[in-house]
Amino acid sequence: MARSLIQRRQEAERARVEAYEASLRRVSQRARPAPSFQKAIDEAKRGFEADILRDAWAWRPQMKTRDAARLRLAAARYLFARYTVAEHLEQIWIDCSGLEPGEIVLRKRWYIVAAAGGSLYREGAGAWLSRKEVHAFLNPPPSLGFEAAIWQAIARSYSNDPGIVLRIARSRIVQTPRAELGFWREVARFFCAHPATVEEMDDLRDYLGDCHQRNPEFSLKGRTLASLGRLMREWHRDLEAIARIEAARRRAEAAHARAHGRAPAREACGGGSWPGAAIKDWSWSPATKDRSKREEYLVIQLRSAADLVAETRAMHHCVASYAAKCIAGHASIWSLRRGQYRPAFDDRARPSVPGDPGSGIRQPHATVRGAKAPGALGQGARDRPPITTAPRREARGCSGRRGSQHLSSDGRVMV
Repeated sequence: MARSLIQRRQEAERARVEAYEASLRRVSQRARPAPSFQKAIDEAKRGFEADILRDAWAWRPQMKTRDAARLRLAAARYLFARYTVAEHLEQIWIDCSGLEPGEIVLRKRWYIVAAAGGSLYREGAGAWLSRKEVHAFLNPPPSLGFEAAIWQAIARSYSNDPGIVLRIARSRIVQTPRAELGFWREVARFFCAHPATVEEMDDLRDYLGDCHQRNPEFSLKGRTLASLGRLMREWHRDLEAIARIEAARRRAEAAHARAHGRAPAREACGGGSWPGAAIKDWSWSPATKDRSKREEYLVIQLRSAADLVAETRAMHHCVASYAAKCIAGHASIWSLRRGQYRPAFDDRARPSVPGDPGSGIRQPHATVRGAKAPGALGQGARDRPPITTAPRREARGCSGRRGSQHLSSDGRVMV
């Protein structure tokens, strides 16, 4: 049966109302849940029940906020605080994302001790800060985070200039692990004595971190901002040279794999090494009656970009320019060193059976990267027995020229 004009108008009106209500549902905000005061109390006191100052059930906050983080902070203030503390200590109750569980507990503990009027120095801060620095940590300039407040406290113990202190607190020095605070405290003291911009400190921070990682005894005593800048630029040039050599090595490996119908192998992050000559590293010690004065000479093959560039930098020569020939197997670079092993040399690979005691020459021993280099020094060099007399002549030739022999700072023999 046909619908009348009035029915069609009513149906159209109902359709418009439904469409309007659907649009309102899409754009309107959902009703926020009512604030849960009990949940905020439970989260604040969890793990710190012994430090509560007030009854949790008696908390009646007069707050309009429904933000769970703000409610948690208010609950912490009610449960633990006798005094007002700085904002960087309260931040842990608002946002603890990205922090390890141990760090979260430490920061909450420091807040509870400081807010209750206890001695933060005796409660653990004394392991990193002096009493003067703890006082500066509890009273920092505004808008500083937890780690930045620690470093401004350290800087204030070396300088009274607020500009220097704030620049250190806003640099990337604050990102260093707290376990390495001893070395980076020296860095902060250096920048207090030699003021620098935040950008300069951030650039030097990477270089100083690398120096400390390679040599834990590295020190800034006697250095200046200009000398550190020069060393940093040399370090960046070395990194660029290593990157170029690594790129050439990867290209050579990819071409070799394609020539043999294989897919290029993926390597771990940090770079790799080339096979090098199929001759084992060896060491030689001249015979002497006093074992405490015995010296040891090491002959080590350099098989990686980092080793070549480090040798070039230490000995002031150009062996790094032979990297392409070393990768192709047309050349082999060796380093003669005295008195200590290098990281490229694995002391655990030394055999337990020594060489002939009368000759004073130890048997050659393998390195971590001991692989054959195709066509590097010929088949005879790869198949011959361990050297016993040639190393003696070679070592005597190096040490016999006393007038032209020198020893570098890291044990290399310069002839």
